[in-house]
Amino acid sequence: MTDNNKTALWRRKWVVGLGAVVLIFAAGIVFWGGFNTAMEWTNREAFCISCHEMEENVFKEYRNTVHYSNRSGVRATCPDCHVPKEWVPKIKRKIQASNEVLHKILGSINTPEKFNAKRLELAKHEWERMKKNDSQECRNCHNFQYFDYGEQRQRSANMHQTGLNEGKTCIDCHKGIAHTLPAVEQEIGAEKGGAAPAEFHPPSADKPAAK
Repeated sequence: MTDNNKTALWRRKWVVGLGAVVLIFAAGIVFWGGFNTAMEWTNREAFCISCHEMEENVFKEYRNTVHYSNRSGVRATCPDCHVPKEWVPKIKRKIQASNEVLHKILGSINTPEKFNAKRLELAKHEWERMKKNDSQECRNCHNFQYFDYGEQRQRSANMHQTGLNEGKTCIDCHKGIAHTLPAVEQEIGAEKGGAAPAEFHPPSADKPAAK
């Protein structure tokens, strides 16, 4: 093979290789764009309430709270509170949500009666998740470091500073701020089958659990 043929062959290989790299790069951009578009499409309030289980239960409750309508006009939507903004935690949450699709198919909570029967169990799962991630979604908007305690009511300022000093996170105290709380088991009268008081307000390290 002459030098000219070798040069021509090398050039063809270089062009083909470059074309393959460009094609793979373009395909990657298209795939990534499509993936993120689908991800964001499922992060809309309209998508969250597209099944009647959510629209007829928790969404109706949420519409009566300050997170839905308030004097500032700033709304915290379903994904703001239930889906992390950081990419890796968001992907983990989306994978976990596949279980919700399964129960949608099974009809586990497809009536208000079924939903209320599972309200405590569902609430506990979400409380535990938010406890583990230090109320990550709450702190996207609310952060101890940015509190102006002088602008808060005295009781709120005291409780926030106490909670900070005890290492508590938002969900330890702020349950039921967007949805109806499960029944509370008060250990008096008829059994209510609800949550123990300590589940709503967990004790600090130096205080006993409420009875």
